[in-house]
Amino acid sequence: MSEYLVNIEDERLSFFTPAGEVKALNGVTIRVKEGEVLGIVGESGSGKSVTAYSLMGLTAYPGKLIGGQLYFNGHHINDMTEKQMRKMRGNEVSIIFQDPMTSLNPVYTIGNQIREVILLHTDKTKKEAQERAIELLKLVGINEPEKRLKQYPHELSGGMRQRVMIAIALACEPKLLIADEPTTALDVTIQAQILELMIELKEKLGMAIIMITHDLGIVASTCERIAVMYAGNIVEYGTTEDIFYNPKHEYTKGLIRSIPRMDAKEHTRLIPIEGTPVDMLNPPKGCKFASRCEKCMKICLTEMPPVTQFDEIHYTQCWLNQKEEMEKNGQAAPAADSEEAKGGAANE
Repeated sequence: MSEYLVNIEDERLSFFTPAGEVKALNGVTIRVKEGEVLGIVGESGSGKSVTAYSLMGLTAYPGKLIGGQLYFNGHHINDMTEKQMRKMRGNEVSIIFQDPMTSLNPVYTIGNQIREVILLHTDKTKKEAQERAIELLKLVGINEPEKRLKQYPHELSGGMRQRVMIAIALACEPKLLIADEPTTALDVTIQAQILELMIELKEKLGMAIIMITHDLGIVASTCERIAVMYAGNIVEYGTTEDIFYNPKHEYTKGLIRSIPRMDAKEHTRLIPIEGTPVDMLNPPKGCKFASRCEKCMKICLTEMPPVTQFDEIHYTQCWLNQKEEMEKNGQAAPAADSEEAKGGAANE
């Protein structure tokens, strides 16, 4: 029996479009223990949602898993049929989607939508499902639950709709909750309430959470471990302390530099990451972040860096870290040639 609830090993997933193969995931490895909160951060298009959706068998056409092994709670996802996946979804793993207004059905009441999940995945009667729906709305902090069950999604505020989505996700007390940008459409005050609610429920129910976001502020306050993704690769992985206080990859450092700071001097400008994400139809041969990296070396343009392990948990994929390790051990390290390398990257 594995010690991990989620164990994704070397996952490779591509979308086969008329324009060509889009290599969305390139050797992604993620492990989550029971009761743990993992944050997956990165820019739009880095592969965060694709990784989580593949775990639930929700990879959209024309996406296809082409390599790696996916395990969840003793299930080998690669070998599961659609019928088995449907039984697992909602029961053992649930998801909160980014926009509750498009996730909730506008022509059904809130009560209908919560009861449907309960009746589908449990052997409760309609009366018991109604009682459970009221209990769930109370659990997520919605007042007058009996009244809310009779209302339609458009009659609720954005924060209340997101709480309804959380209630639906928790209906069968899953072992894993995937939160895909759960606070993007909400204002800051409601965002804080939703995050606090999710952590409270995690403590009560003992479930694990995978938090997908591009907001490092969210993961700093909620997650125990963080995976930083860029262009289909995990470029850095570590504890929250590792990522925020000892970042090793230049992309991670760039993300942290772009966060507004409470202790910053007045009129301090944020430092953006220059350039644009790579074209996944024609990815570069070497490190995918090379063209945007200020410390790019020649080798970065031609070869993918191996993993550099700093401790049992913390690792990166970066030639600069390899260079440091080689220099420590007295080995010949790759030459810097930063300016020349940047010129080469710009011309590719």
